[in-house]
Amino acid sequence: MRLRLAWRPRRMPARLASVRLRATAAATLVVALALGAVAAVLVVTLRGSLESSTLAEATRRAVAAAPMVALNSTKITDWSVVTEVTPTDPDVRVVGPVAGPLDAISIWAEPGKYATATLDIATESGPTTLVARASLAGADLALQTLNSTLLPGVPALLLVVAGMTWFAVGRALRPVAAIRAKVADITARDLHQRVPVPRSRDEIAALARTVNGTLDRLETAVDRHKRFVADAAHELRSPIATLRARLELAPPSELTREALADVERLQSLAGDLLLLARLDAGEPPRTAELDLGQIAAEESLRVGRRPEVRLKLDVEPDVVILGSRGHLARLVTNLADNAVRHATATVEVRVRRERGVAVLEVFDDGPGVPPEHREAVFDRFTRLDEARARDSGGAGLGLPIARDIATLHSGTLTAVDGGFTATFPAAH
Repeated sequence: MRLRLAWRPRRMPARLASVRLRATAAATLVVALALGAVAAVLVVTLRGSLESSTLAEATRRAVAAAPMVALNSTKITDWSVVTEVTPTDPDVRVVGPVAGPLDAISIWAEPGKYATATLDIATESGPTTLVARASLAGADLALQTLNSTLLPGVPALLLVVAGMTWFAVGRALRPVAAIRAKVADITARDLHQRVPVPRSRDEIAALARTVNGTLDRLETAVDRHKRFVADAAHELRSPIATLRARLELAPPSELTREALADVERLQSLAGDLLLLARLDAGEPPRTAELDLGQIAAEESLRVGRRPEVRLKLDVEPDVVILGSRGHLARLVTNLADNAVRHATATVEVRVRRERGVAVLEVFDDGPGVPPEHREAVFDRFTRLDEARARDSGGAGLGLPIARDIATLHSGTLTAVDGGFTATFPAAH
């Protein structure tokens, strides 16, 4: 079984980019749809207005040419441009009693380029139809100008909207990011910290006040729990020590030996609880430069071993770290004791320096920790081997104590495949 104890720099909390991005995308999409609808309506309306104006111009031309055509109708023998009959608008043609082919009018007033208006009048030569045309070039030019303005203008406006939304949402979420960072930084050892409350009187300020109220209640509950555990462990030490002394002085018997073993377990449990209470209280340890290899070798040799289990040491000299001698000794003892209890034949302890960190490894040839339980083993009073007798193992506090000690020394403790590995920042 292998545990890995590693120091890693604390990561900064991730920004709330997803909410910011979604809000920006939603606002930009809404504005894009609105602008698209407005632009479409504007283009259609302008086109209809310009075509109506052009058609009105063609009608005006036909009406203006009608009196002149009626006056000179006797001269019209075929359809022709009116100016051939009388000096009037060249964009008006007459379809007289002897009309020319209609496709000639279509060529003269090509659809899509001209708007045409027809006017039926009565002349001395008989019914006559006037056809007037007005060019749509002005309307097309106006629409091209509008399109050339809308095509770059709408995307530019969308970029402005996206940028302003991104900026505005970022400013609105800045207090949320600060609250999230502070909550992520708060642990069981520093519940006295509180999240910043923004000056704005909005929902975010209410959220910050609610979080601080929850932290107040949590800190009170945790402090009561810590005091209870510390007081209980402290008060149990004296009667347990007295009971052990009396059992040791009693006449030896099988019952006495079993009672003494139970008392030793109770004494060890009380000591573990008291140590956990001190670790939870965040008491700063007395630190000094220590040789991790020397501590690992000495404490590993002191751990009780079964006759069939062999201990191997592979320790590099001068692997120096900054820490508490008592705490680090307890960490090594807990890891080595755990390895010995689960080993089949061999336990190996290694210490080396690697890339500026001190590495402690405790290997055993036992079954190891299943991947799905590699975090659960650090929960207090957790025992994975529930089937074995309670008196053959610990109370489930060894690994949690080791992790708390590692955290106290700016390290981490994790379970990996095959054994225990620990790394600390080296002192020099």
